Amino acid sequence: MRSSTHTGTFAADSSPRGGALPEPRAPRHWGRARRALPFALAIGLVGFVLGRLDFGAFRAALSRVDAPLFGAFAAVFILALLAADTFATVLVYRRLIAPVAFRDFFVLRGASYLPSLLNHHVGQAFITVFLARAHGVPLARVAGATLVVYASWLGCLLLLGAVAVPANGGPLAGSALLLGAGVLYLAILALRPARLARTKLLAPLFEAGVRGHLVALAARVPHLLVLFVGTWLPFGFFGVRIPFAAALTYIPILMVAVTLPLTPQGFGTRDVLAAALFERFAAGATREERLAAVAATTTTWAVALTLVEAALGLALLRGALPHMEAKRVTGDAGSGAAGDAGSGAAGSGVARSEPA
Repeated sequence: MRSSTHTGTFAADSSPRGGALPEPRAPRHWGRARRALPFALAIGLVGFVLGRLDFGAFRAALSRVDAPLFGAFAAVFILALLAADTFATVLVYRRLIAPVAFRDFFVLRGASYLPSLLNHHVGQAFITVFLARAHGVPLARVAGATLVVYASWLGCLLLLGAVAVPANGGPLAGSALLLGAGVLYLAILALRPARLARTKLLAPLFEAGVRGHLVALAARVPHLLVLFVGTWLPFGFFGVRIPFAAALTYIPILMVAVTLPLTPQGFGTRDVLAAALFERFAAGATREERLAAVAATTTTWAVALTLVEAALGLALLRGALPHMEAKRVTGDAGSGAAGDAGSGAAGSGVARSEPA
């Protein structure tokens, strides 16, 4: 922002002339448009999918589903996903940030489901900012640790793709390309270029090193498996039978696309991709019936996940998370008082140690 005390030539030239009011700032309108774009894109993509449907076939596909069983499956999936994600992520933050407890991060990650309804990365930013404030760690360092979390997730997807491509009849060159990207990243970590390693944001990546990334990747595998199963099995409720070999190839594409910051919760993106990838596996004598079965899966699953995540996120955000924060503040105050007493007796203070 320009200082209001600036009196140079630029300030004089930029003042409104002839008493005219300054024009509205274009960046503000662009900012609003940018925030609205994902929602507009989601509406457009969903409208495109619905416009191709036979609504009679769509209603028939919905009527064949056991709604209570489907809802219970969605709830169990979210809880299993939350536990697996917490297990993998907390190991990274313990190594690079602070001794974060599994239960505390479980609550925090669950609470982040509410902002994640807008976008997956908004939820990750919520976690990053909360941890930085809660543990008194610079935001750039916590963001760097979050990059390690992202790297473990992308590494799992690379490995899954490298196995899936030849398993589904694809060329081995595709697997070599995917594995080569991962090996190149690990080589950069091993070489530790000084300019990159000294960067505050990237320093945690190099501190974790090759071994730390491999440990994080191994811990991420249960999360990947839960997400894979939770993306694949819902199609079976609607008569879309995707063979395992085909699922290995195409389900990861859907998993990645849903997390991209294109539309909220993957609405529209999920529907368009699933129609293109899985129509041939759906039951139905006509193309309209098959598309209806796929669309019934994606729309119902998206709504079910949104409702479960919203309820869980709201409950944890308004209930458990404030209680956890209050307990942390009380504990910090108690430890601070004890530290002051000890420093008075020994004549020295106690400083927070840097995470290894």
